Amino acid sequence: MKSRASLVSLALLAACLLPAAADSFSFSADRVESVMAEGKERTILSGRAKVKSGTLSITAERIEISGKDFNSLECSGGVIAIDDERGIKIDTPRLLYDRQRKFSHMEGPSVLEDRKNRVVLKALWIENDGQSDVTVAEVSVRILKAGLACRAEYAIYRRADKMLELTGAPSVYKNGDEYRASRIVVNTDTEEISLEGAVQGTIKQNPDSTAGGGGAKP
Repeated sequence: MKSRASLVSLALLAACLLPAAADSFSFSADRVESVMAEGKERTILSGRAKVKSGTLSITAERIEISGKDFNSLECSGGVIAIDDERGIKIDTPRLLYDRQRKFSHMEGPSVLEDRKNRVVLKALWIENDGQSDVTVAEVSVRILKAGLACRAEYAIYRRADKMLELTGAPSVYKNGDEYRASRIVVNTDTEEISLEGAVQGTIKQNPDSTAGGGGAKP
């Protein structure tokens, strides 16, 4: 088993191989295996593996680092990724991450938490483009925010615009009311909801209206 001192040395070596303009990059683990053959360079971290790239930190049971300038990360086993600057937290069984493109691909029951906008997105397949701030999610999609819950099979979340587009049997639950349509667009900031195609809704009865003869609220 490699000592912590040797792991630090390997991390420093990897950092020295990066272009001067790249984000700082370091890693550690209980065990490290490296292949430095030209065109096949890769480093495999296993056991309490950790990588830090700029403001992003990733922990997992196994992380494989490869590609030009160590840009490609393949992580598996209890993966947790936190970007302090962007306010993003990822919890997934498997993560593929491109450091240069800031692109994340998640497989398995995954959670992406947007801490700045207080939005939680869950799905079995998620891709997040850190450059465009657009997240795409598929299969058993759930989006949660205080007082708001959305379900769909496909979702596009434009984080900068605070817009959420849902298709594939989408439904939205807001303060007890339920909305269904072929396509639903939600502003996660104002919580304004737009419905298109085969629109249905169930409005929670207002208890105050029963005194005047009953009826649902408009």
